[in-house]
Amino acid sequence: MHDDITIHDARATGLVPAGAVLERLGTGAQWGEGPVWLHEDASVLWSDIPNNRILRWNEADGMTVWRDNAEFTNGHVREQDGSILHCSHGLRAIVRTRFGAGLSNPLDEIVVDRYMGKRLNSPNDVVVKRDGTIWFSDPPYGIVSDREGHRAESELGDNYVFRFDPRTRELTIATDFIEEPNGLAFSPDETVLYVSDTSAALRSDGGGHHHIVAFDVVDGRTLHHPRIVAVVTPGLADGFRVDENGWIFTSSADSVQVYHPDGTRLARIGVPEKVANLTFGGANGNVLYICASTSLYRIRLNTRGAT
Repeated sequence: MHDDITIHDARATGLVPAGAVLERLGTGAQWGEGPVWLHEDASVLWSDIPNNRILRWNEADGMTVWRDNAEFTNGHVREQDGSILHCSHGLRAIVRTRFGAGLSNPLDEIVVDRYMGKRLNSPNDVVVKRDGTIWFSDPPYGIVSDREGHRAESELGDNYVFRFDPRTRELTIATDFIEEPNGLAFSPDETVLYVSDTSAALRSDGGGHHHIVAFDVVDGRTLHHPRIVAVVTPGLADGFRVDENGWIFTSSADSVQVYHPDGTRLARIGVPEKVANLTFGGANGNVLYICASTSLYRIRLNTRGAT
């Protein structure tokens, strides 16, 4: 596939190896989101939200349906024991899939679905800190219509980034600073949490935000000192990941954009469809898997995802 790669800063020279190409691996989704790498069988799972299913791709089988009637899952992440956490718009919950032998015999359980007795809005993206705590965004996108969830009124009346401790079952608000929090990722040393604000997504008047905000993680629990790192255009920073250098790889309307933590745009990897989200995978962690509208793409890079 033709590659549209632009280097904006000399620090990103060599980011894409010579000969690397953007490949389309599978297509047929309506709006692909939330990819996660499964090293056990070298596969990628990702959500096709409006079609209410989770798709799977690997070299041996190509693209298949991993789960139908998935309750409009969005973002996914692996926990340290290999379980998968799903952001379920439909259940308005963080859901865990545990596995028996290998990836067989999956068993689901609700991790958290209420704050102070009130239902969550629609968890969107999720990350797990090394201490096992679960951090997730909770914007309204799954309850504003029946397209990506079940239409309902917000019981919380606001949109938060939450921190959940599985050991104590404590759910706390990490920040209420973001108008409509969406993607999130920790810096490699976990002293910074990046959160995107995509409040422009539902606005028809050209207003709202489309930027990524950095927070200092204080005492491993709360977020302080917000500052805008990148204003993403065209489009939004729907989902993003951080590599081993601390660089931010974010979705936009026409590409994956790469930012340094100092806010400099380093590079642009053009994609022929609107990009929703991405993840690092492959045996060496140096393959970028990209969910873009109807399709799943990949490209090999000279960097690895942060671990």
